[in-house]
Amino acid sequence: MAAPATSGVPAAHHLTRVPGLLYGGDYNPEQWPEEVWAEDVVLMRQAGVNLVTVGVFAWGRIQPGPERWEFDWLDRLLELLHGHGVAVDLATATASPPAWLVRAHPEVLPVTADGVRLEFGSRQHYCPSSPVYRAAAVRLARALAQRYAGHPALALWHVHNEYGDHVTECFCAESAADFRRWLARRYGSVERLNQAWGTAAWSQQYGELAEVEPPRRAPGPVNPTQQLDWRRFCSDALLACHRAERAVLTELSPGVPVTTNFMSMSKPLDYWRWAEEEDLVSDDAYPDPADPQTQVRAALNYDLMRSLKGGAPWLLLEQAPSAVSWRAVNLPKTPAQRRLWALQAVARGSDGVLSFQWRASRAGTEKFHSAMLPHRGTDSRGWRETVRFGAELARLGSVAGGRSRAETAIVLDWESWWALELDEHPSARMRWSTLLLPWYTALHRRAVAVDFVRPGTELGGYRAVLAPNLYLLRPETAQWLSEFTAQGGQLMCGPFSGVVDGHDQVHPGGAPGPLRELLGVVVDECWPLADGATVPVELRDGDGTLAATLWSEWLECEAAVPVARYAEGPLAGRPAVTRHANAWYLGCHLGADTGAVLDLLLAAAGVAPVLTVPEEVEATVRTAPDGRDHLFLLNHGHRAAQVALPDHWRGARDLLTGTAQADRLTLGPLDAAVLLHPRTAT
Repeated sequence: MAAPATSGVPAAHHLTRVPGLLYGGDYNPEQWPEEVWAEDVVLMRQAGVNLVTVGVFAWGRIQPGPERWEFDWLDRLLELLHGHGVAVDLATATASPPAWLVRAHPEVLPVTADGVRLEFGSRQHYCPSSPVYRAAAVRLARALAQRYAGHPALALWHVHNEYGDHVTECFCAESAADFRRWLARRYGSVERLNQAWGTAAWSQQYGELAEVEPPRRAPGPVNPTQQLDWRRFCSDALLACHRAERAVLTELSPGVPVTTNFMSMSKPLDYWRWAEEEDLVSDDAYPDPADPQTQVRAALNYDLMRSLKGGAPWLLLEQAPSAVSWRAVNLPKTPAQRRLWALQAVARGSDGVLSFQWRASRAGTEKFHSAMLPHRGTDSRGWRETVRFGAELARLGSVAGGRSRAETAIVLDWESWWALELDEHPSARMRWSTLLLPWYTALHRRAVAVDFVRPGTELGGYRAVLAPNLYLLRPETAQWLSEFTAQGGQLMCGPFSGVVDGHDQVHPGGAPGPLRELLGVVVDECWPLADGATVPVELRDGDGTLAATLWSEWLECEAAVPVARYAEGPLAGRPAVTRHANAWYLGCHLGADTGAVLDLLLAAAGVAPVLTVPEEVEATVRTAPDGRDHLFLLNHGHRAAQVALPDHWRGARDLLTGTAQADRLTLGPLDAAVLLHPRTAT
């Protein structure tokens, strides 16, 4: 039995040492005269702000020339914030090189696949492989760490900003040389590269590594394995930049945690590898009010962030208080959405809610982006909501550091994602997000807790593992999944899996490659569906008819038994869904009907929902470090919802209202409740 809390005062965050949950946002004081700063810190305290991110785009202000440094303003700012009880997430400012650097070294600017060198005037205008950029960035990080490592305001280091947002790759000569060095480390010889890339096709053989260039624009489709290796290299090149800055910060300020802000489920960077370099995973998330599934996509992204470091709490480092500025039409959040979606992040593992940004900008690209303190100032509705939510979030401090438990896992392999979306496939409609979302949506609607896992993760504690797609599959991954089923776990694999190896070469015998024995099926031929076409799929024993879209396969059962068959079309009567012992194979894309098949697997696995709730209600549980469970109930619907509470939750107190609950709880439209369990969990 864990010891109960001994005080009503929230414990300090295990990494940042700031008590309770974190609340605040990006603060850009370099955009304002200093007399505004004094007003800002007073308002921050009024709003309950306890952490702000400083210096993200301040390189030109900190270092206005090659040998000129201006720290006095930043000294005064940090002292001012600290004096008002506001901690600082200090950025290294390396996302936007200053004009003097790119004019002295124009080779720093990135080059597109078409050979166009991009100009100064935006942000992230640098080549990741540029030794000039890397040296300048490390020098700046070192200067900041030397000056502020011991500053009492410093709670967190923030490296760069949104790596891979605008520049994920550069095709200049420096990048080409770096790519060749990367290939030399990977393959060792040109002969091994030729074999891996299959260069016998289209007479693409190389006589030496010096002949290899990045996959620039070409007359036709470019070698797919070259493209796959390029994706790997680009992620690694940006990671090398991050590692160089992090090494300086770790050297000069040991004990101060380091983060860099991720961008939810972002394709260009393998976040499994990146998370290994973070003390605290942080995310920038911008749910779209115009998207009817936005709460599902947000939950998916938050579950990923929590999973990247094995369930450790993460931090929502950026969100929009209302509208963003970069969509074609920027819908504002309603006050209820602002509150509900912020609570959703906390429900799924975030130890705080931070926004971009504190004070709305008057100039620049982001001047129409919403802020905690809008253009209208303290007379605005947005400001009143900022203050109101700050007070509400403070009531949830007991959940800080809390973790969630899941019995279901989804396999996510970034390299397989990259390979899946290469050129010249049977269908360009088979995209990772398209395949994943129906599986996750079904779990979300059923209030089934889920983690994401990378291949090779220890799967003890999981009852069910889902792999919506594993187009690229290594034998060791197949063995990992086989061992899971041998130990009693239920596995379901989605279509177009086990097709190629790590070099994007088709497995001998075709799909599902190394999964063939485990799944008990073989794919005779891929059978993609035309846009808009559907094919009825009948579950066995008359349990219903589903609709396949986008994709189907001519399956042959070797050891598996059909669970569902195609009812019409050229595959009529052939198996669409199969089962072999504990291994299920979904050989088609069922879209919104995916849940009907997942129900069969979840029942076989004995996976139960967090709580039985109406369809529009999201239910999650976080267990605090002191063992107390917190039940989050979020009504995403536009009608009131009734939630029946099981016996062990009766008497729980809603931290948002302070009221104890009986056997039934009513949630208004877009409303929420956070129940603190009346007893300490065992």
